[in-house]
Amino acid sequence: MSIVKLAVKRPVTIAMLTLAVMLFGFVSLGRIPVTLLPDLAYPTLTVRTDYPGGAPGEVEQLVSKPIEETLGTVKGIRRIESISRAGQSDVLLEFSWGTDMEMASLDVREKLDWVDLPLDLEKPVLLRFNPSEEPVFRLALSLTNDKQSISALKQLRTYAEEDLKRQLESIEGVASVRLGGGLEDEIQVLVNERQAAALQIPMTLITQRLREENINLSGGRIEADRAEYLVRTLNQFQNLDDIRSIYLTTRNNRPILLKDIAIIENSYKERDAISRVGGMEAVEVSLYKEGDANTVQVSKAIQAHLKQLENAKLLPEQYTIKPIYDQAVFISAAIAEVRDAAIIGGLLAMVIIYLFLQRVWPTVVISLAIPISIIATFNLLYGYQVSLNMMSLGGIALAVGMLVDNAIVVLENIARHQQDKDIEAAAETGTREVAGAIVASTLTTMAVFFPLVFVEGIAGQLFRDQALTVTFSLAASLLVALTLIPMLSSRNRSKTNISTAPFVYSTGWRFWLKTPIYLIFRWVPFALISVIVAISRLGSKLFTFVTTPLLKVFNAVYRVLESSYQKLLNVALHRAGVTLGIILVSSAACYTLLPRLPVALLPNMAQGEFFVEVELQPGATIYETDAVLAQLGRVIANSEELNSLVDRYYTIAGTGSLLNAAPGQSGNQWGRLNVVMADHNAVAIENVQSQLRQAVQSMPGVMAKFGSPELFSFASPITIEFVGYDLALLQQAAQQFGISLDQHPQFTDIRVNMTDGQPELAVYFDHAKLSQYGLTSAEVSELLATKIGGRVASQFSLDDRKIDILVRSQSADRNSMRDLQQVIINPGAAREITLQAVAEVVPVVGPSEITRIGQQRTALVEANLDYGDLGSAVTNAQQLLSETQLPPTITARVAGQNEDMQRSFTSLQFALVLAVFLVYLVMASQFESLLHPLFILFTVPLAGAGSVLGLYLMGTELSIIVFIGLIMLAGIVVNNAIVLVDRINQLRQEGVERYQAVYTAAQQRLRPILMTMLTTVLGLLPLAIGLGEGAEIRAPMAISVIAGLLFSTLLTLLFIPCLYLLVDRKSVTAETYV
Repeated sequence: MSIVKLAVKRPVTIAMLTLAVMLFGFVSLGRIPVTLLPDLAYPTLTVRTDYPGGAPGEVEQLVSKPIEETLGTVKGIRRIESISRAGQSDVLLEFSWGTDMEMASLDVREKLDWVDLPLDLEKPVLLRFNPSEEPVFRLALSLTNDKQSISALKQLRTYAEEDLKRQLESIEGVASVRLGGGLEDEIQVLVNERQAAALQIPMTLITQRLREENINLSGGRIEADRAEYLVRTLNQFQNLDDIRSIYLTTRNNRPILLKDIAIIENSYKERDAISRVGGMEAVEVSLYKEGDANTVQVSKAIQAHLKQLENAKLLPEQYTIKPIYDQAVFISAAIAEVRDAAIIGGLLAMVIIYLFLQRVWPTVVISLAIPISIIATFNLLYGYQVSLNMMSLGGIALAVGMLVDNAIVVLENIARHQQDKDIEAAAETGTREVAGAIVASTLTTMAVFFPLVFVEGIAGQLFRDQALTVTFSLAASLLVALTLIPMLSSRNRSKTNISTAPFVYSTGWRFWLKTPIYLIFRWVPFALISVIVAISRLGSKLFTFVTTPLLKVFNAVYRVLESSYQKLLNVALHRAGVTLGIILVSSAACYTLLPRLPVALLPNMAQGEFFVEVELQPGATIYETDAVLAQLGRVIANSEELNSLVDRYYTIAGTGSLLNAAPGQSGNQWGRLNVVMADHNAVAIENVQSQLRQAVQSMPGVMAKFGSPELFSFASPITIEFVGYDLALLQQAAQQFGISLDQHPQFTDIRVNMTDGQPELAVYFDHAKLSQYGLTSAEVSELLATKIGGRVASQFSLDDRKIDILVRSQSADRNSMRDLQQVIINPGAAREITLQAVAEVVPVVGPSEITRIGQQRTALVEANLDYGDLGSAVTNAQQLLSETQLPPTITARVAGQNEDMQRSFTSLQFALVLAVFLVYLVMASQFESLLHPLFILFTVPLAGAGSVLGLYLMGTELSIIVFIGLIMLAGIVVNNAIVLVDRINQLRQEGVERYQAVYTAAQQRLRPILMTMLTTVLGLLPLAIGLGEGAEIRAPMAISVIAGLLFSTLLTLLFIPCLYLLVDRKSVTAETYV
């Protein structure tokens, strides 16, 4: 029994299966995680190695270069880049897309064990970048008053660490909590160099005594007086006086205590991050979600906990908590926009169906395909672990207008057969007759998504969820069209056909027993059903009355359209060659607009928030960076205009609070201003950015980068790579070209990675003199590190907290180069030796960083775009580069997003060609012909021409989003031609002569073709309008599909009949044209 016959003969079975699928669909919907984007597995790893005190040159030669050479043999690596800066090495490994990153991580870790690195080096750390690993929620803990004393900021940080952090980490779905800002407690032992030297007390003795005296140990057990006692030595520091009273040694029969040569104070650690909200210092709390957690649900749980703190007054009165970033807000808004677009698109499609069918029941039957197909899709999304995100929901919104296409074709054919067959036979025959055509048309649409498997880069991963969603929903709509539609159509029968078994009356006690049961189970449901039917019929009559004027207008317009099409078709068929020529010339004219389209990798997405990353000159302190950010904040705070446009702003100076700081985010000279807009309008954002950009330009030595929170990890729009070996020549060439870019109006936010580095005091030992005094360079270097930088000798326990005890020289002894030269390097010896006696201290300035790409030294010049598209910017940059005179040892090329764009476009072009080929394979299998599918494929270039015209008129950039739309379009536009050619072949098999078959088929298929085209177009229209969050991603694809579908459908109605008439001359006899 075929599936169609089963649907007609077993309606209850089909109904129950449909209800089961919908039930499980709702269950699956509640369990699918909600995220902003699909889980993007970027094929990149970063090997970060800290080398305290190392200059960029040393880091390059001793750390970065050996790691590069060793890891270069790891399988799958496509590019190696290293960044060597003072005290840190970053080696960036870029793998081919599709690489198993878990296995790649294991390979890299194994290779790292073989790298020959300096012995005193810290172990390299392996980092992975993933936007989904960014914090999903940020909040600021600040003081309620303006008295931000050192003590208050220390208490604020302590409360955040000991109370708030623990509470937030207990929330379901929260993986970790990261703190930044405030002051961290630290016990500092500041040694007076002169007094320690006079008493011959070395720094090593101080650190040793601190470790020895700060200890608790178990001493075993003692049994006495019929009891067992534990013996414990309790000698940990209880207060600062315990530390001050530590005995060091004896001099001149006098005990020397620590307080005699050092100041012991409860201070705070050197700051690696300063956080401010609205100009007031605060502790920034960043919350990271678990990998499979629902971002929206995690956000709600966090907000509920914060509300509980407020209502229960669990938060100390002197503190206040303010959310400053919530990723769920954008996610919820973006997903709500997609959901609303899908609903509106579905309603518009239903309106089109009703206008064409002008009957309520058939409209309801067809419209059921939309919700049932979507709910069924949720089962498959859950099974394939696809989250609800912008791309998967966008796939549903894209498909919503196509979900009724199959149902329309089936129902229209059933209605035609109902004119001369009974209702069940019409449902079965009508469905079976078009089953092959709708299966082929559905398979062609589904087939175009298969080549996305071969698409490299972010495009393949980004659109995987969308491809799966569209494929699943179309498959579900096909099953609905082949089962539910014929089943419902066969149930639409008159009352006279309904027969019921008569009620057999009983007598005696059986009568009194059976009659109430009969009344309850027979007439009560009948009464309820009668009331429901009456209400529905009344509603139907009212709906028909209201829509009658609209139907009259539509019928009049459609009659004119149909009549005009018949006349135009007759003329076109008589002049088929001329018609084809006009259509081909018109399409070619549209393609001439292609070079004029702006080009971009991905559209910029306005999230109502942007940031300004500033970088000061190397050597700048964190307080100077904080002052620059505060100055930018005052630009907003002191302007009434900007205050009305900005909801809030917050700053972070230094990278201490970043979980995975990017290679470009380095040290105390880096900071970021985050601006959250009250008005999400692009003009308002540009206005605020313009004034902030002017403020930055007035600050000497400050480089700035404007951007939005990262949804995708891309290089800068424009990056120029200068390759060579001589660092001085590289730096000179890069800086000169940076000036040229800055003078061009299209480029802004110019950044040169190779500038003068942090000032250094280089210590060059005289090894002969060291050996003369019995010293080694390692001993002296360790001594300098302890006196200047400090060493943590032990930890002070306070209320379950561990506070570091840092030993270092007093600030008066380490403020200048002279202080460094006068450091005594042999404390405790009879004759004191200063550093300048055995070493030369020389101030030097090296490069800020050394970048190597492909194991070659490279200087980078990066820029953002002030206006225009990426394609024109690349052309302008290449023109400037050709006009630049470079030394013969230096080569240069344009990189950045242009490389990613070219790679993605090439991959997508291949996918488009492969998609068209797959469509041809499906159609050739359906028609059992090699010629007829070629007719149909001619609609694809027609659709492409329409897309180009639509993109040009709408001013939309050509991006990978548009390319995905074109690939999808290749599978959609052939559907109308498939239905048309299939009907022509059916008529010819029935003996109709060729011209009459073409003419009749075009007339008969005009209505369903227009219906399917309009339902798809109107289903996509809400996406194309481009309103709400995330519209920049959704609109370009919808515009390309709508424009291509409209253009190709209008031309296909003439092109395919004319082409068929000219080319297919099989079984030709003496045919005459009417």
